[in-house]
Amino acid sequence: MHGLNKRKVKVFSLFLLCSFLSWLISNLSDQYESKIKVSLDYNKLPDSLLLGKNAQDQLEAEIRASGFQFLYYNFFRKHLQVDLSQAVYSGGEYYMTDKVLETQLDQQLAQSVTLIELDRERLLVDLYRVASKEVPVEANLKLRFQQNHMLDGEVWVNPAQILVKGPAHEIDSLRVLETSFLELTNVSTDFSRELPLLIPKGMENSFFSATKVLVMGRVSKFSEKVFEVPIEVLNIPEGYQVQTFPKTVKLVCKATVERLKEISESDFGVVADYAQPKTAGNSILFLEIAQQPADLYDVSLQEGNTINFVLKQL
Repeated sequence: MHGLNKRKVKVFSLFLLCSFLSWLISNLSDQYESKIKVSLDYNKLPDSLLLGKNAQDQLEAEIRASGFQFLYYNFFRKHLQVDLSQAVYSGGEYYMTDKVLETQLDQQLAQSVTLIELDRERLLVDLYRVASKEVPVEANLKLRFQQNHMLDGEVWVNPAQILVKGPAHEIDSLRVLETSFLELTNVSTDFSRELPLLIPKGMENSFFSATKVLVMGRVSKFSEKVFEVPIEVLNIPEGYQVQTFPKTVKLVCKATVERLKEISESDFGVVADYAQPKTAGNSILFLEIAQQPADLYDVSLQEGNTINFVLKQL
């Protein structure tokens, strides 16, 4: 008797479930009118405009649809692709009219869904006219080399310039972009690092073609070589001659071994200007390196920057 009752309960439960499903399907098949939330995805932005950070991301639409479709929209929100090429500019604002929005949304709804109306007459869009400029990048580096090593040439930055687009009031004063700080110690080989750019404050609505750059440098081992160079005296008074003591000076040149092999004394020029102010009885001239080859690490006078002289009348 007990088993018979259990069987009746199961049969009853099955019929009850079937009746509920039949009722649910019947009701979900009916047409209803209600509101759904629509997420906004903006596209087809004209090249002369940029979308701001405060653009609205949703609206409400009243539709007529089956219960099944409303159930679907409760779990999966409808996305509306907003074609910004149809935006209207008036009174200093950009907006989409309700007619344009309704047309765009209606084209993206299923054929069995009817759009009744939107919750607004127009949609304000956070758009602004864009200005653009190329801004150079500077590497913020501190390099400490191993003994007898040096930077061979300049530090390279790739890309060396960044295209910045944004409101004119944000980018007009931008002159240079710096990388984050990097310190390298005991450097003896070529280096390459990817560094983020430091974006100035107040540029939330600006677009940067890159936010990271590659910073590279070539490192070479250098040597020293001493060159003995004659001294040329400038601006000697007419009818006189100047005799210097000594007549030549020694220059200490630091460069790569390969570069030192390519240069000679004739590539340098050391001058002393007699027209420089001198006190009474002063017999000293100041020396200046007036000519030197490129791509040298350092050039200096070995024994100071002054010489003695004697002025003789011809």
